[in-house]
Amino acid sequence: MFKDSIALIGFMATGKSVVGRALKDHLGENYTFIETDLLIVKMAGKSIPKIFSEDDEALFREYELEACKQAAQQKKTIISCGGGVVLNKENIEILKQTCQIILLTASPEEIYRRAIEDGKENRPIIDKEDPYKEIEKVLLYRKPYYYSAAEIIIDTTHKSIERVVNEILTRTKLLQNLEYD
Repeated sequence: MFKDSIALIGFMATGKSVVGRALKDHLGENYTFIETDLLIVKMAGKSIPKIFSEDDEALFREYELEACKQAAQQKKTIISCGGGVVLNKENIEILKQTCQIILLTASPEEIYRRAIEDGKENRPIIDKEDPYKEIEKVLLYRKPYYYSAAEIIIDTTHKSIERVVNEILTRTKLLQNLEYD
């Protein structure tokens, strides 16, 4: 069965949101773009850091599961998933029903560089005593989850957004399917 939606997974700063928006723009007005983190913020009525500090990670993961359910119900959607979405197998099972799962990766050095550029307010990991080591540690822990969930893997290190979008279009059947809409 052809799946006309894509779920982008991967660690922070691998390009999920920026690539997702560019991919949606390339595919046209019949496609929508959803960020699960923004759905979570809307559901909770507060920022993700506040969910973690005022509530706990367990509540965040409940919101995340609901966000995956909502996003996966949409047709012709590009979904940018939060970096930890793979930690709950149910999220991936839900997404795989309607989406092609694409893992965006980048080297720890590239992730660190991008996170520094984004700043502390967007990337709380920068507040850690040694953010680079924290990135390496979390990446190492999550790597098996990312790779077992992925149907397609694209390294975004030193690549333009356009190049990554073209790789996605080449490696999926989305471009071919547009011709028949």
